[in-house]
Amino acid sequence: MKYFIIAIISYLLGNISFAYILGKIFTKKDVRDFGSGSAGATNALRTFGKKIGIMVFFGDVLKGVIAVLIGKNIGGDTGAYLAGASVIIGHNWPVLLGFKGGKGVATTIGVVFMINIKLTLICFVLGVIIIIITRTVSMGSIFGMAMAPVVAIVFIKPFDLAFFLFCLFIAGMSIYRHKDNIKRLIKGTERKI
Repeated sequence: MKYFIIAIISYLLGNISFAYILGKIFTKKDVRDFGSGSAGATNALRTFGKKIGIMVFFGDVLKGVIAVLIGKNIGGDTGAYLAGASVIIGHNWPVLLGFKGGKGVATTIGVVFMINIKLTLICFVLGVIIIIITRTVSMGSIFGMAMAPVVAIVFIKPFDLAFFLFCLFIAGMSIYRHKDNIKRLIKGTERKI
């Protein structure tokens, strides 16, 4: 029962869309009507500017942090993993916004930061390097997330199968959410910064 409660609370927490809320408050616009149509930090940045984009990023990170704290407090490591996965799913597919949410990168950063800061820092740095080289946020996001299971194997000792499977799941979810970006990257039509 406690794991069900963790999953529901975390999923609903993920439904709090800072890109949607702040866009409506400050501009009276729905972020999903612009750019990529995503209710996330990158689209908020492109659509509404740096100030709102940064607020959205930190709000989405905070959702991940709070969910993992709740999950770990109620259900230990298993609760933390379940909460992390659920809050990301809630962000990506929020029932309150007709299942049209963000891509979950900022929320995932918050989640993984609370579970393993070393992995977070390594993947974040790798992602930023790719963004700087390619000037493409989606490329850095995809690469940073895709590296999570690899980093879990190579750099996190002792090896933890549950953590590796968690990293594999969140990486797969992130790559899936970026499928349209991947198509544009292949075509050479993805927007740069």
